[in-house]
Amino acid sequence: MDSIQIKDDFIKLGQALKLAGLVDSGVEAKEAIVSGKVKVNGATELKRGKKIVDGDVVEYGSSKFSVSGKKA
Repeated sequence: MDSIQIKDDFIKLGQALKLAGLVDSGVEAKEAIVSGKVKVNGATELKRGKKIVDGDVVEYGSSKFSVSGKKA
């Protein structure tokens, strides 16, 4: 499973998909999310503004990545 590093306490779901390289644009991220193709921690997530934090696991299609948060 891949991992992305975030600089703040959270990242929005649409931004996380772009950072992970799974989508090319915010529009593509929104379409994937609202169509029910994205899961966060095993549950389908329909809000692209969902806050993703350290330890969350995001799935899109056959890709899966975890999020590593800001270090204290």
